[in-house]
Amino acid sequence: MLAIIGKTGSAGGTGHVVEFCGDAIRALSMEGRMTLCNMAIEMGAKAGLVAPDETTFNYVKGRLHAPKGRDFDEAVEYWKTLKTDDGATFDTVVTLRAEEIAPQVTWGTNPGQVISVTDIIPDPASFSDPVERASAEKALAYMGLQPGVPLTDVAIDKVFIGSCTNSRIEDLRAAAEVAKGRKVAPGVQALVVPGSGPVKAQAEAEGLDKIFIEAGFEWRLPGCSMCLAMNNDRLNPGERCASTSNRNFEGRQGRGGRTHLVSPAMAAAAAVTRPLRRHSQHQIRKLPWQRNLPSIPAWLSHWMPPTSIPMQLSLNSFCRRLRAPVLAPHLFNDWRSWTKRVNSQIRNSC
Repeated sequence: MLAIIGKTGSAGGTGHVVEFCGDAIRALSMEGRMTLCNMAIEMGAKAGLVAPDETTFNYVKGRLHAPKGRDFDEAVEYWKTLKTDDGATFDTVVTLRAEEIAPQVTWGTNPGQVISVTDIIPDPASFSDPVERASAEKALAYMGLQPGVPLTDVAIDKVFIGSCTNSRIEDLRAAAEVAKGRKVAPGVQALVVPGSGPVKAQAEAEGLDKIFIEAGFEWRLPGCSMCLAMNNDRLNPGERCASTSNRNFEGRQGRGGRTHLVSPAMAAAAAVTRPLRRHSQHQIRKLPWQRNLPSIPAWLSHWMPPTSIPMQLSLNSFCRRLRAPVLAPHLFNDWRSWTKRVNSQIRNSC
């Protein structure tokens, strides 16, 4: 998602609803899709959507409030209709090739100021837009960084694995796989904060808490924690944090604190090594379709979709006629007719 925001800018979705589509999106787990939609607002969008498919139905099936038996089958048949109309058009279509996306790290003070972990910090003079140039100069001054410096040379003081963006069970598994058998680097404080009570319970049932604790991470109760500098979970002035949260604004994690947004796996790697490195030598378990892709950095193995597949992002006009009926008991029926009115659908090429 950081790569998308890096391409569109932090205001690229302003006034729109963002619809994510393509085989790369369909290859994602529900947790991965939730992260995308969660961060749609970080590009200025009103909302983020992914059309339901078998991954969605399997995720919902058997949950506490899900329909049962025949009711579930009927619900699935209806949910299958919540998809793109043939011939749908968009205000803007942005296409990214997923196999070209390396692990991303923010260098500035908004999610759009992001580069690959292997890149060097950009020079503000390279920005043609005077507003972007001034923003980059201000961001580098606040972050205490210099142009031309590799992000792999940047050492961190704290690590935060949590927030509504990246604290689901899949995120904790990814971080635990990196932390297993290793130790938090001297001088680094590392926090792991599950996203909810059920996630915490499941992680503990799988033994993830023990992996983190043995590695020197702090295993915390669910909550917002360092995402927004809650209580004592905050950065001191000048401290630098590798964080899996969704915002890196000035002072977001504490007055004068400096935040680098990263994935859960990269955050765990930063905790055990201290610099912001991708550490591709640490082999992380790959999914079956990834085992023939030795060149993909290890951090991508938890979410990277198949290669040679374009990932598309569709920006649809936000419906300014949205009214109370959409919030009524017949939410799905009303929402369905609403999407048809505004032609907010995925195009055939997805």
